[in-house]
Amino acid sequence: MKEIEIIPIALRKAARRGITREWIDNTVLNPEQVMSGYGGRKVAQSKIMIEGKEYLLRVVYQESEEKHTVVTAYLTSQISRYWKEAE
Repeated sequence: MKEIEIIPIALRKAARRGITREWIDNTVLNPEQVMSGYGGRKVAQSKIMIEGKEYLLRVVYQESEEKHTVVTAYLTSQISRYWKEAE
């Protein structure tokens, strides 16, 4: 299993946004969806329930042979804007 590294600024922003390290790790390792991001990055997505409301956790990362490097993570309530239904 690849190591998950979270760059320091992403770790600080995630903490401010109430996003736990466990949520980030779970989303990268077991995403419900993976989208293509800018510059060859990937966006792992998972739906999370917080206080009875559903949110989408989006974790943007770069993948190399040895690790996943998380560059940002954020929650959004605009699930339909980012979620792609199976065609």
